[in-house]
Amino acid sequence: MDTAGLIEQASDQAGLDNWGDESFRDGLERLVGALDAEAGLSELGVLALEQQVLANLTNRLRVTAWVRSHPVVLAERVERPIIVLGMPRTGTTLLHELFHRDPANRSLMRWEALDCVPPPDAASFENDPRIAASRAAADAMDALNPDFGAMHYEAPDGPTECVAVLSQEFRSLLWSVVANVPSYTRWMIDADPRPAYAYHHLVLQMLQSRAPGRWALKTPHHALFLDAVLAEYPDARLVMTHRDPVTVVTSLCSLARTLGGTFSADDHTADLASTWTDVASAITERVLAFRDRHGDERVADVRYDELVANPIRVVGRVLGHFGETLSPAAEAAMRGYLAEDPHRGFTPHRYTAADVGLDPRAVAERFGPYAERFGVEATAGPG
Repeated sequence: MDTAGLIEQASDQAGLDNWGDESFRDGLERLVGALDAEAGLSELGVLALEQQVLANLTNRLRVTAWVRSHPVVLAERVERPIIVLGMPRTGTTLLHELFHRDPANRSLMRWEALDCVPPPDAASFENDPRIAASRAAADAMDALNPDFGAMHYEAPDGPTECVAVLSQEFRSLLWSVVANVPSYTRWMIDADPRPAYAYHHLVLQMLQSRAPGRWALKTPHHALFLDAVLAEYPDARLVMTHRDPVTVVTSLCSLARTLGGTFSADDHTADLASTWTDVASAITERVLAFRDRHGDERVADVRYDELVANPIRVVGRVLGHFGETLSPAAEAAMRGYLAEDPHRGFTPHRYTAADVGLDPRAVAERFGPYAERFGVEATAGPG
């Protein structure tokens, strides 16, 4: 791939050439270099990743143009968002899906995250034509990798993670999941996150301008950059999920290998084990440091085993932490979602530490301070 060529293609596709803040270029250069040098992409992978990069670039151009022509968007206030974070594979998706069911909340939808313009209208939100395109894309991905849905399921017309917006600044863990790009991941973890979160804030302002609501957001990525999150959203309600770190890292490596295998036939097991152990470790170390500085009151903690055992009780407890209560309407909607069981029909996700090149004892030792702080046992994990 060629960075200059991708930028030119995106400009041609969008019919626009004003990029606004060009802080995205550093991440784009590093990502493209890593895709070429490290990812071992197949022909399908080259085509798929090139199209994904172009989609992010063209949407960024359109967002920039829309805000320039509708400056009133900048007056929108993003107030008291609830932000679910924590290591991946710790129940963040389940908890976010439950908050999404609360009629008082407004989630970032999969179909709008990468196709933001024009911002959706509240009157036609449930029937927006972009939903059909999202379903078609999901069907295509299911055909390419039918096993992935058992590991991480998102409904085409449902909520998605904030990494889908942060990826348009090219400072996002999304790119690290879809391809083996360890040099990019190392750079991204230590890069200045402020441009990505400024863009994230801008997108939320634009999207809520015609379809308002109090945001319910989610991605483990946020746990890496909590100071940047609070700089943009100082009144955010932070919710952190916790689980046995050995199981978490093993599951995470398995997920990355399965998804990356869609676009590469190379065996990246060793790279993925190293990369994702480092990512998970960075999350826990930064969360511990953040909470040492700011205390624990800013964050409501949720243990995975408690969430699975009684999700409604956990949601009520989280809201109580922030001085709120669970409404009857929200509880009924959440119970309805749980009764639907969106994972029904999927083969269970099975994985072992040996499969993904991990030593469970070494992982348990590395995450010992985190496990002790939050009362989760660091076990030998599956297998």
